[in-house]
Amino acid sequence: MDEKHTDAQGQIDLHRSRIDEIDCQLVKLLNDRAVESLAIRSLKPQVHLGLYDPKREEEIFANLAACNKGPLYGDNLREIYAAILHVMKELRG
Repeated sequence: MDEKHTDAQGQIDLHRSRIDEIDCQLVKLLNDRAVESLAIRSLKPQVHLGLYDPKREEEIFANLAACNKGPLYGDNLREIYAAILHVMKELRG
């Protein structure tokens, strides 16, 4: 193997290691989010709110768009969060 190949492989390995760390952080944050979602779900009946709130979902998407500095596009985040919100709705607490 030449030196360039070895260096590139080393850089790939470093990036992959960092991605693994970020993925673990994301899992923790998703679980934290799930705890908050379940807490809200348990409180909604007390204030006569339904479980699904399309207005709130649009607020979430707007907040994401405002926070986004790229390189993900707004549509990418909306797709990711649509999946997250779907899973959150399906959670059993």
